[in-house]
Amino acid sequence: MEWALILLTFFSALLLLMLTGINVFVAFLTVNLTATALLIGERGFGLFVNSVTDSVSNGGYATIPLFILMGEILFRSGSVDVLFDSVDRLVGRVRGRLYAVVIVIATIFGALSGTAVAVSAMLGRSAMPTMEARGYSPRLSATVILAGASLAPIIPPSLLAIIIGSLADVSIAGLLIAGIIPGIIISIMTGAYVTTSVMRNPELAPPQSDDDEKDRGSALGAVLRMMPFMFIIFMVMGMIMLGIATPGESAATGVVGSVLVAILYKRASAQMLISALASATRLSVMIMVIVASSTLFSQLVAFTGASRALVAWATDLGLSPMVMFFILMALPLVLCMFIDQIAFLLMAVPLYEPLVSALGYDPIWFWTIFLINLTVGGVTPPFGYTLFALSAAAPNISVGQVFRASYPVLVIFLLAMLLLTFVPGIVTWLPSVI
Repeated sequence: MEWALILLTFFSALLLLMLTGINVFVAFLTVNLTATALLIGERGFGLFVNSVTDSVSNGGYATIPLFILMGEILFRSGSVDVLFDSVDRLVGRVRGRLYAVVIVIATIFGALSGTAVAVSAMLGRSAMPTMEARGYSPRLSATVILAGASLAPIIPPSLLAIIIGSLADVSIAGLLIAGIIPGIIISIMTGAYVTTSVMRNPELAPPQSDDDEKDRGSALGAVLRMMPFMFIIFMVMGMIMLGIATPGESAATGVVGSVLVAILYKRASAQMLISALASATRLSVMIMVIVASSTLFSQLVAFTGASRALVAWATDLGLSPMVMFFILMALPLVLCMFIDQIAFLLMAVPLYEPLVSALGYDPIWFWTIFLINLTVGGVTPPFGYTLFALSAAAPNISVGQVFRASYPVLVIFLLAMLLLTFVPGIVTWLPSVI
């Protein structure tokens, strides 16, 4: 099985390089170029040039830097503080109000950012100190923040969904829309867990009298302050769902909207815009290099015959499609505990794509659950990036406490994945209707 040896060598070299601490995009680039030189020779570098050209000229990838820039502007301008205050006022006098506020805020900001790490850091800096000061349980607060932040890659716009759609040749708009209902279901499950926990142990949340310190203000005023954010969400997802704009066009509209929101709330400045643009540029360049390397990797896999041999081997096993599905999902669940989500995604998609077709899976259904599976890796000890983002943003809570807070999140997401697996209509219904 020469093809298996080639794949094993490639993955081993990549993991060893990442263990040295170098950036994922550098590791990908190094392994790809080395494999090209050894397997094809000098002529193979033309493949890499073509990979870069294809990636840069692919219109689907234009959404990546635009969505990143939109999230950076909203985050750096401090506009999210207005959203937090508005939702806080609308939730009302209930015990454990801030738990509900964080879930709602994370869901909304997930629809404005698309990255779990950004949402986790934002909530760790803004919500966690307030919750601690009011007597909320640090562990349950961390659980709510981690669960809410993990919705960001699922609820559109999702950077991971865009990358998967481009690499797997699946409708990007379809994948973005498919994440809406699963994201809402996970949000409801998180709310149910928090409610049950507070009912069983009231000490996890302060009494209502202590929990309602600020003047409630006008509910209408809170709604009006939230309207600019709701308008951005409509411009990003509503225009895609109505068929008015492509994902790239809606992403550009979202950037313009985020700038207008920052100006409206008097949070805009030239320094803020420059910092947001610089940060978005750095992250976008790294992602595009990784994507180009993944394109080259898929070409190398096809050149060696490994993809064709892998499909033949999986077919010859004689396992049912559902058993194969659980095997394919077990790999990211385990490996994403130790390696970067994007790194695994870019290694797995070229190998999984022919299997998805050969086994007859609905591509929207399969890749949506695959995306949720990757998200679980971000909150799984010991190397989940979302865990470390929260720990760094909220220094009063230890890494050990964050790790323990992640376990309920894992259970919620795994239960949601089982539900989506056995009731596929939850994923496929909305994209099919639209």
